[in-house]
Amino acid sequence: MGEVNKSGLEAIAQAAQAGVTRGVAPVHLWNPPRCGAIDIRIRADGLWLHEGSPIGRQPLVRLFSTVLRKDADGFVLVTPSEKLTIVVEDAPFITVGVDSSKSGLLRFVTNVGDMVEAGPDHPIRVAHGDGGTPRPYIHIRGGLEALISRPVFYELAALATPFPDDEGPLSVRSNDAWFSLEPTV
Repeated sequence: MGEVNKSGLEAIAQAAQAGVTRGVAPVHLWNPPRCGAIDIRIRADGLWLHEGSPIGRQPLVRLFSTVLRKDADGFVLVTPSEKLTIVVEDAPFITVGVDSSKSGLLRFVTNVGDMVEAGPDHPIRVAHGDGGTPRPYIHIRGGLEALISRPVFYELAALATPFPDDEGPLSVRSNDAWFSLEPTV
């Protein structure tokens, strides 16, 4: 059984590599006829597992991240010839850094190498976590989000100012858009 899944993992890696020449694949255009599931889980801490073991090759994780899509019924790895359901415990990505050195821009980097600038196309939202703690996210692409890691959130909090006035919620600004750092209801 492990060999079948191993072959499935290798097959999707090969198909993904063939479909991705540079950057993120056009997964929104792919509707393959074959569907199934593969024992891949993305834990809440961002670790990718295959059959319960960590996928130790970061380039392979990056490759899989380029063919990840969120459908109405869950997360899938999709290539032109295959669509396989996976499990994502929270967000599929985690931010590992933010650059606020450019005037008016917040550029985030994820654990799989994606870079996005917060703004209207990449909004920041803050949900309620366990015990009411803030659980912040940024939209990466196609409905996929990255959890904003605690150290990065602290950096945002240091940049925050009350908006729209001195009594408003603490917020950050990027690409002429304001984002509250307080959890929404």
